[in-house]
Order: sequence, then C-alpha cells, then structure tokens
Amino acid sequence: MESAHEGRALAHGGPEEGSVAASRGVPEPSAPAGAVDDALFRPVRAGNAFEETVERLLQTIRLGVVGPGERLPAEREMAARLSVSRVTVREAIRALQQAGYVESHRGRYGGTFVTRTIPRPSRRNLRQMAQEMGGALEDALTMRYVLEVGAAEAAALRELSDSDRGNLAQRLKEATDVGLEDFRRLDSRLHLAIAEVVGSPSLTSAVAEVRARLNELLNAIPLLERNIEHSREQHTEIVAAILAGDAEGARRAMAGHLSATGSLLRGFLE
Repeated sequence: MESAHEGRALAHGGPEEGSVAASRGVPEPSAPAGAVDDALFRPVRAGNAFEETVERLLQTIRLGVVGPGERLPAEREMAARLSVSRVTVREAIRALQQAGYVESHRGRYGGTFVTRTIPRPSRRNLRQMAQEMGGALEDALTMRYVLEVGAAEAAALRELSDSDRGNLAQRLKEATDVGLEDFRRLDSRLHLAIAEVVGSPSLTSAVAEVRARLNELLNAIPLLERNIEHSREQHTEIVAAILAGDAEGARRAMAGHLSATGSLLRGFLE
C-alpha cells in the first residue's frame, strides 16, 4: 500500500516529471493525497470506460487534487490505476484538451497539465444551472434510468409491427448518420421512438418530460467525439436487442448507455 508521499508523487507524475513551473524553479503547490486520491483513481467499469475516465479526471481537476498548472499522472499510471487502456486515457485527455481543461507540453518536463484558468461554460453557466436544479438533477437522472431501461425491456417483449420495426430502424439510421450539430436532437427522437413502440402513451409522455428536463444540460456540455461514437454503438446494440426480442439484452444495453450519459453530466457539472 502506497504512502501519502508516494500518492502525492503519483498525482503529479513523479518528481522526475515535474510541472513546467517546477522546471523553472517555481515550487509546485502540494495536492491532497491518500483517500481522496485513491477514490478518484479507483478502477472504472469497463462498459463505460471512456465516459467514466473523463468524469474521474474532471473530478480530479475540480476538486483541486491536481491544481491549475500542475501535471496529471503519466498515461501509463492513470491507465493502471483506473484499469483502462492507455488508448482510453489518451482519448479522455484529448477530449478534455479540446474542452480547454488541460494542455500538453513536450520535452523533458512535458506531460499533460491542468490549464491555468479552468473553463467556465458561457452558455448559462452549467454549474449555476445544476445548482438551480439542486436535487432535481439526480431525480431526473434516476427517473430517466427507470423509465428508459424499462421501456427498452418492454419494447423487446412486445410483438412489434412492421411499422414499429421500420420506425426504429429509421430513427437509428438518423441518429447514426447525423453530424455533431444535430446529434442531440436525433438522439432524443430515437429514445422517444423506443418508448413509443411499447404502446403506452403515458410512458412516452413521461420519457419526453424527463428528457426535456435534462436536454438543456445535455445541450450545454461539450460534444465529445469518442462519447458520440460510443453512443452510436450502444444505440445499435439497444435497437438490435429490441428487434430480436432480447429483453435482458435491451435492458442491459440501455442501462449502460444511460450510465455513460450520467457520468459525463456529473463530470462536467460537479
């Protein structure tokens, strides 16, 4: 078991890989180590590895475990502690770099560093929006999970008409072929189509209502290319299970999909 000193060194990539500030003789501020560090860098679930890795890194930054100007652990160290591949870590870092949370430097003292000024989304300030929602955010995420996981299972158990099947296939195609600018809209249409084929107007109405509660937040967080690719893969898996009458498979695929979305929302809003 590592000591607090070893945990602190790991959180900064080790003394031999110090930050840009350290390379210039400027002391680096110490970051907390031990329980908090271990909690943030615990293994993630394999099904949503990319999204949960992004969430953990954002938590690390927002909690100040690795502060502005400080270096994140080396890719190989994060991969080992999070139990993901280095490719997943690299994709998560690239996404956060595009969103303005980290920057990369080459050379002897290179690595990935938290930006000096952490972005604050200008579109009605996400954190303020989340505070205004209060416990309503977790309420909405829980309600969505219960409704849509159940809807996927119920859709797979139904005897679907040719029209139902054609509609699901069409909505899936639209959500797969769409560009980033229209992804959220067509993603919503696919999820509503899944609820519609269950044949319960009340369920469809409830799914639409909870999605409307979350859409403003979903529209405000950055569209991460790897997450969109992952969503498309999960959409295909969900619809395939429904069309095959595989209720357990549809339930499992939808649960994994919604968990990934929840991870990204929490990561950007905390």
